[in-house]
Parts: sequence; C-alpha cells; structure tokens
Amino acid sequence: MKVSIIGATGYAGAELMRLLLNHPDAEVVHVTSESHTNVPVSDVYPHLKGIYDQKLESLSDIKRIGADSDFIFIGLPAGHAMEIGRTLADMPTRIIDLGADYRFHDTAVYEEWYKVPHTHKDAERVYGLAELNRSKIKNAKIIGNAGCYTTASILALAPLVKEHLVDVHTIVIDAKSGVSGAGRSAKLPNHFPELYDNFKAYGVATHRHTPEIEQALTDIGGEKVLLNFTPHLVPMSRGILSTCYAQLREGVDEAAVTKAYHTMYDDEYFIRLRGLGAYPETKYVRGSNFCDIGWHIDNRTRRVIVLSAIDNLVKGAAGQAVQNFNIACGLDEKTGLALAPVYP
Repeated sequence: MKVSIIGATGYAGAELMRLLLNHPDAEVVHVTSESHTNVPVSDVYPHLKGIYDQKLESLSDIKRIGADSDFIFIGLPAGHAMEIGRTLADMPTRIIDLGADYRFHDTAVYEEWYKVPHTHKDAERVYGLAELNRSKIKNAKIIGNAGCYTTASILALAPLVKEHLVDVHTIVIDAKSGVSGAGRSAKLPNHFPELYDNFKAYGVATHRHTPEIEQALTDIGGEKVLLNFTPHLVPMSRGILSTCYAQLREGVDEAAVTKAYHTMYDDEYFIRLRGLGAYPETKYVRGSNFCDIGWHIDNRTRRVIVLSAIDNLVKGAAGQAVQNFNIACGLDEKTGLALAPVYP
C-alpha cells in the first residue's frame, strides 16, 4: 500500500516514519511540511539519515498526493485535516487523521471545545480506537485516530463502564504526560528551564480530551458519562500514566472487576493486564504499542482505582494509526508494531 504522511515533521509524523520503515505492506511515497518544504526530512530529523532522505513537499498539490496514495496519515493541528478530507472526498484515498477533526460524532461538540468551525460535517468517519471499533474501522473512508490521554483513559475504564460496575457520574481521571505530547513547536512552558525539575497541572476542567473520553465511554455503556479530567505535564519526553477513579456499584467486588478486564481484553495483544494490585509504569511501554493496565479496590471508600500506561507517541498516536491502518487493510494488527519496549 502506498502511504503519505502529511505533517511529517511533527513528533507523531517522525514516529510514523520509524514504524512504517519495517512495515512489509506500506511504502511511504510522500512526506509534507509547510515549514521545511524542499528540505530532506533527514535534515530535520538526523536520526533518519540514510533511512528517509526524500525531500519534504508542500500541501499545495494535495490532489496529486492523494492520487498517488492508498492511505494518507495526517498529523496537523485542529482545523487542517478536515480541509484535506473535503478536498479528497471524491477520491478513493483513505484518511487516518491523528488530530481531532474527525473524532467526534457531533461536530458541534468539536466546535465548542476546539473553537474551530467544522467544514466537513457530512464526512463519514469512524472513531479510531482499535480495541473498541475494529469492525467499523475495517471499511472506513476516514478514521479519526483516538487521542493520547483518551486512549490511556478509555482503555482503563471501558470494562468497568461496559459491565455497569461503576457509577459513571463519579469518574475522575488524573493523567500525566511527557512533554512530546505538546508537539514540537517551541513554547515557553516547554522551555527546558521552565519544565525541568517541575510538575504541573494544566487545562483543569477545560482540556479538549474531556468530551472525547465522555463520548467513547457513553458509547460503550449506553449511559451518558460526565467526568472530571485533569492532565499534568512531567519533565520526560514520552509516556502517559492515567489514574482513573470511580465509585463501585452496590454488590460489585474484586472478582467482578477482574473478570470484566479479562473478558474484554484477554484476546487483545496490545493490552497487557498487569492485574489486581499492579502498578504499570511508563518505562515498561516506552517505544511500544502496548497499554499496560492494573487496578486496585479501596474497600474503605468503595472506589476502584485503575492505572494505565502508554507511550503517547506510539499507542497514543503513530502506533495506533498503524494499528488502524492494519485493520483497514485486513492485515494482522501486529504488522510493523511487534516491537518490545525500549528499556531502561
């Protein structure tokens, strides 16, 4: 399959190139960047020297790129992928958007949280969290790749919500991410003296991943979910640890919780159940497409606490996009992704 990467000089774009290099069924034919047009991608990312040396192109001829591509991966800020999707709507090219433009069923929710008018409201799109929407992803024209915080949090909570083991109005998510999740563009809060030896919350009660998590959990359990989500930034480059809390329903015990996780995930290669009492760590999944999950029961407060760890650039972005690509192509989901985590 011929694939192109739009926005190849972002961290997710670079990670896509790394993963697709060893994918036997994908050939990268175009890479684009508006900020580095006509520059070899290996000049921007020297670690790719001798691996990817093609010059970065402009989006100005997106129809030609689309005509050359079976799939296009888009790694652009909110508001840009929808214009590409609209331009290529009548072409057979399929799209996997690593941004948020195609994640929401209701574009009014997108517009409320992202403050961007949606210009492709009638797009036929599927939410791209592979473990939940596999059958829909298979034939989708446009796949809205799930976000990084959302992937860690939804996968942590899905079994509990699906089996109606918790009160969905009591969910609280406390998540921490490495700074690569903020993108490659220079920003003062991510400047080394500001970030190093520091730990901070941001986007309290306003983070854009909140409605995405609510949408997915509502779909899973059939009951409207309203939750609190608080993200934090930690001074590391990769990784997300999501700590999720919820009140157990009457009569729910440890055995019921454990059964729910094994029922939903025992056949999922990329989800590793660490089990009751376990403590997943970001270092155990670094550079891989795995999501590690552990859970704890606080009998004193009748709450369940679930911990999940992912690499935000792999399972939270590029790896998930490749997993969705594999599903859409009818390939083994592990193709190009059977990588052990990088440790230590």
